[in-house]
Amino acid sequence: MSNYHVAVLAFPFATHAGLLHGLVQRLANTLPNVTFTFFNTSKSNSLIFSNQTDPHCTNLKPFDISDGVPEGYAIGEGGIEELIGLFFKSAKNNFQNAISAAEDETGKKITCVFADAFIWFSGEIAEELGVDWIPVWTSAAGSLSVHIYTDFIRENVGVQGIAGREDEMLTFIPGFSELRLGDLPSGVIFGDLKSPFSKMLHKMGKTITKANALPINSFEELDPPIVENLKSKFNNFLNVGPFNLTSPPPSANIIDKNGCIEWLDNQEPNSVAYIGFGTVATPPPNELKSMAEALEESKTPFLWSIKDDFISHFPKEFLENTSEYGKIVTWAPQVQVLEHSSIGVFINHSGWNSVLESIASGVPIICRPFFGDHHLNSWMVEKVWKIGVKIEGGVFTKSGTMVALDLVLSKNREKLKQQIGIYKDLALKAVGPSGSSTENFKKLVEIITSSN
Repeated sequence: MSNYHVAVLAFPFATHAGLLHGLVQRLANTLPNVTFTFFNTSKSNSLIFSNQTDPHCTNLKPFDISDGVPEGYAIGEGGIEELIGLFFKSAKNNFQNAISAAEDETGKKITCVFADAFIWFSGEIAEELGVDWIPVWTSAAGSLSVHIYTDFIRENVGVQGIAGREDEMLTFIPGFSELRLGDLPSGVIFGDLKSPFSKMLHKMGKTITKANALPINSFEELDPPIVENLKSKFNNFLNVGPFNLTSPPPSANIIDKNGCIEWLDNQEPNSVAYIGFGTVATPPPNELKSMAEALEESKTPFLWSIKDDFISHFPKEFLENTSEYGKIVTWAPQVQVLEHSSIGVFINHSGWNSVLESIASGVPIICRPFFGDHHLNSWMVEKVWKIGVKIEGGVFTKSGTMVALDLVLSKNREKLKQQIGIYKDLALKAVGPSGSSTENFKKLVEIITSSN
């Protein structure tokens, strides 16, 4: 087994690389004689390997590749999409050269290509090397399914003139009883279908079913009809998550520097709205103002994690007027906060990590989706799993926020709490000693060590 060498190809944007690293570190600890080389940009690698790596895990090593940004290049209006485009332009070549260098350095040939599913050409690299290809899907089963069925959806819906049809119900996508057209992820039938990101998702959807195995950051019991359909499309469709429970980031070094937990200790059970919008999605100024007005008028206790530069968008005197029942911090220990008994709702962007953290903590959600899979996740949260609500009209208004807070913290509190409690139990069981995710992980280990 000591000759096994797994090439791990990371997607260095948002939370992707960190999630992939968590799963790979778990594999590396399980397989101490297998070498894992983690190919990623130096910026992303330095962040992950300084914050997340288990010092005892000596068989997992970072290997830096170029981010594709030319020297002296100034990023324009395109922001992250532009960076993704530049990365993909040279990524295949960069990964291939790095793999060769790592083989020379270790004296071990690559025996398996393990990659973020967004690196769609990783299948071609595996084929050229003559080894197994294992792409990893770090999001939900539903969004993967929609990308696999993109051409089928386009044939049925068309890609022209979607405006005004957002509320149309689609009933033909396998695994979904129905799905609102406007909640499809961007890049499937609307948005810029020619952008590097949309093209990448489309290519990925067309090629990914050729994989030898597909591990996913979820658990089977969350989406039985979708999972059943995907199992018929893949060799070894393996729910091995939620990653926040199976490979949580180390909590020992998390310091609650803003005193969030101490403040929560003085609040009533299930009364506090925790507000946190991830790293790449913050509501615009007018929505921040509307949320603040709703919290003030309804006197809802709140803990709000928000960067300093957004605080200027709050109404005058908001901080003063709410100081007795509100706390604003620039950073909160999110997992510990969500597990606190005083939290009654998590207001977020419905990114997949946030949804899974809500489920693991048994805290209902108010969703304000922005892009990518957020809209689809919101649909599932509200209509399928029934563990939260999407904000009325998809954006924060003062009245819409007050209605949502009232629904989750008062009118439907017991029902939502009970429903998300059911999924919490299913998630904990899935990652338990003989749970479905644990068994699927064992299968993944077998596949890696029987390849070539």
